[in-house]
Amino acid sequence: MDRMELMSIGDFARAVGLTPKALRIYDDLDLLPPAEVDDRTGYRFYGGEQMEQARLIAALRRVGMPLERIRAALTLPPAAIAAELTSFWRQTEADVRSRRTQVSSLVADLRSKESTMTTSRTPRTSVAHALGRGARDEQLDAVHLGEELWAVADGFHGTPSVADDFVRRLAAEPGPIGAERWDSLAAECVADLPDDGRGSTFTAVALKGDIATIAHLGDSRAWLMRDGVLRQLTTDHTEVTALLEDGRLSEEEARVHPRRAVLNRALGAGVLSDPDVIGVTVQRGDRLALTTDGVHALFPAEQLTALLAADDAEAAVAAVRDAVRDAGEPDNHAIVLIDVEG
Repeated sequence: MDRMELMSIGDFARAVGLTPKALRIYDDLDLLPPAEVDDRTGYRFYGGEQMEQARLIAALRRVGMPLERIRAALTLPPAAIAAELTSFWRQTEADVRSRRTQVSSLVADLRSKESTMTTSRTPRTSVAHALGRGARDEQLDAVHLGEELWAVADGFHGTPSVADDFVRRLAAEPGPIGAERWDSLAAECVADLPDDGRGSTFTAVALKGDIATIAHLGDSRAWLMRDGVLRQLTTDHTEVTALLEDGRLSEEEARVHPRRAVLNRALGAGVLSDPDVIGVTVQRGDRLALTTDGVHALFPAEQLTALLAADDAEAAVAAVRDAVRDAGEPDNHAIVLIDVEG
């Protein structure tokens, strides 16, 4: 094919709604080799006839079809691809049903063995926070700062902010709350929401004795720093995270996926709104961190670890706030740090 009839990787990416990096990944996976590669520069060029295949690969990866099944499907006519996709999804639904049964049985077994032991006294804490609007026109993030209950929330799609409503409800709570109350609190927030696209994430921690109960919905995050090691306690409720955990997307694909920020659980009308509720034992010297994505989306884990390693909570919050500003402060951002002092 004449070079003049080919498209550069940038032009081709724009035409099919992908990124050049995604196209390079598909080339490396031998799913979509370019029509031609310049021997001198290594530049990739694509033909117009490859556009339909590129869009199909992207669509199949979005729904989580494994690479080998995609590779096989690309050799089939459209009707056969449709049949293959139907078979894949039927098996996916069957797998979910099987796992649901196993989970229900395991939960029932674990709850039957629940200990009645009481926890130790609740330790003293030192708390610091920051809340910024960034480059956004409105502040939709919010924080709650209680005695034994703290939270961050990230509202989306306009005012009045659902995040503000959520933290007002938390402020009315008398103290740390259990798993059932978190479920009902989320349901109360959603019940009052109009179906106008507004919603919020939230991540909260309630401290009772030496147990920190984390309640979480969306892509805000809870972290635990212990002995200089930072560990993410929550899992982002996004379409891409689910595919990544199942091994249906690679790390590279997830980083450039066009739907990487699309939530599949949040406080919002028409969205699944049952929060994750987990417990973690804390000890003296631990640092708990709550962040919205206006913070953690800017930094790789090793950089966030360094920022949170300051001697006290106020200094660590100041380090994060300064780093967000240095990064251009593109979004609303919130952080709450809770140091366990014993």
